Amino acid sequence: MINNSFLKNIKDTLHKGLGNIGSFEQCSLLNYPDYLNIGDHLIWLGTVFYLTDVLKTKIKYTAAGIADFSEELMEKQVGKAPIILQGGGNLGDLWSNHQEFREHIISKYRDRPIVIMPQSIYFDSTSNLKKAADIFNSHPNLTLFVRENYSYEIAMNCFDKCQIIKTPDMAFQLLNTLNITSNNRDKKSSILYHCRTDKELKKDFSPASIFELPNLIVEDWVSSEWKTWRSSKSILKTSQPYPDHTPAIFDSLYDPNIHRTSWILMHKGIAQFRQHRLIITNRLHGHILCILLGIPHIFLGNSYYKNESFYETWTHQVPFCRFVKDSAQIKIAAQELLELYSKA
Repeated sequence: MINNSFLKNIKDTLHKGLGNIGSFEQCSLLNYPDYLNIGDHLIWLGTVFYLTDVLKTKIKYTAAGIADFSEELMEKQVGKAPIILQGGGNLGDLWSNHQEFREHIISKYRDRPIVIMPQSIYFDSTSNLKKAADIFNSHPNLTLFVRENYSYEIAMNCFDKCQIIKTPDMAFQLLNTLNITSNNRDKKSSILYHCRTDKELKKDFSPASIFELPNLIVEDWVSSEWKTWRSSKSILKTSQPYPDHTPAIFDSLYDPNIHRTSWILMHKGIAQFRQHRLIITNRLHGHILCILLGIPHIFLGNSYYKNESFYETWTHQVPFCRFVKDSAQIKIAAQELLELYSKA
């Protein structure tokens, strides 16, 4: 359904950009997603595999945030080795806990390189943006990767003392790494509206305005049904489907169980998507996972520019995706994709 050279080019572009950070023997990898957003676990896994498989770097310390971060333990494990901060869509004041942890780390550790993996940037408050810019620009060796054009413009204008590099999202590192590619050959009748309902929901695409499509199922990531991260741990151990084994590389990493958890969550997301013939998603990693799996899908905007800017920057050439700005266009786009790929 898609020319493999297109996806290879995206991954090559990712590697070319990331190559600017050089190589290092070991590192700390911070801001682990200790919550149930499967998209952020795709990012984490992509980062882990890039660091270990491509850079041959040993991840000697990890932490999710302020609550479980230990300065003493990090120093013991890695000394003054580089700090890598998780990518995603939380650089800004929309998800303030992530930004507060990031600013704390950048302020405190000016004696070693810090790398922020590909992020989207959004600040509602100009004063919060200025505060972040002052902290970032004061660090003598900070590299900030951004994952779409709009964020790149903000970074170039505001974080001008940092090294700014534009690359695709880290989840594209999973291409051909985990053998998750699927032609979606199983004949399914249902359509999934993969709908986030948090503060990134664009109101025009709320579940209240359900589209008139047959066999439509509305749900977020399957993991959202588990309500809390703590309760999910027992569910992850007992519920199907999950892979029979996890990569051996996890055993050599700091806190192997968190990486195994991300691995299992990824496979649950894959199993969720493979049940449907067409997916409508307002999540960026719903879009990316559909691309990796070869599933026809409609990509909707979120509450700010992130989704549309990412699509325009990197993925507008995907033939089995339609980006839709108006809910009135969804039914037309769905019918077009179903006709084109009904025999795929």
